[in-house]
Amino acid sequence: MLLKDKVAVVTGGTRGIGRAIVMMLVREGAHVAFTYLKSSSDAEALVKEAAESGGKIKAFQMDVRDFEKAKELIEKVKEEFGKLDILVNNAGITKDKALMMMAKVDWQDVIDTNLGGLFNLTRNAIVTFLKQKSGNIVNISSVSGIIGLSRQTNYAASKAGIIGFTKALAREVGAYNIRVNAVAPGFIETDMVATLKEEYKAEIKKRIPLERFGSAEDVAAAVKFLLSEKAAYITGQTLVVDGGMAIL
Repeated sequence: MLLKDKVAVVTGGTRGIGRAIVMMLVREGAHVAFTYLKSSSDAEALVKEAAESGGKIKAFQMDVRDFEKAKELIEKVKEEFGKLDILVNNAGITKDKALMMMAKVDWQDVIDTNLGGLFNLTRNAIVTFLKQKSGNIVNISSVSGIIGLSRQTNYAASKAGIIGFTKALAREVGAYNIRVNAVAPGFIETDMVATLKEEYKAEIKKRIPLERFGSAEDVAAAVKFLLSEKAAYITGQTLVVDGGMAIL
């Protein structure tokens, strides 16, 4: 087990990529606290499945946009699990539309959730990491933040911001034995992709050298590598998991 007895916080853990990351962490021996926004039933099902794998796991309902709730979460995790080793900032939303049709709320909700939420959790966790002179952060970005995708100016801006945040923080805290990296998924088989029209999905696949979409487990595997000692000399980097879509 690569992460035996590590304590991790994962935001947005009940579905898709977040769920795969939570299950990967449990299988690798970590104890996990994950956040969710709405679905208590999904959270309970994940807790049950993860607990059957032998890991200590707990769900916390919260909105990552709330700075004070993020602070409370970090304190509760340290109280209940005894420490904090890992933070995976995964929570995110999309509100895709052409810029000329984009309302201010569409912009603000995406920025506040995807980028603001990352700030809230990391700002509150970094104090603990600095004090103990250890910590490992992985931020989930997107290929949209690298190459930009049409009708995603809000999402692309937030995900590009995550990459910049990752690089800056890695420089800032490296001397304290804290690593900060990002993973940028491409088109992954999740509920979000499932809603796309078949003709659009076929067109997208033509732009992917591997000619297929990835799985949530593909992303979780990249996160596992970055969290492991095998990546001990890697920080400030963005690992792209996209089948080659963002090759420049």
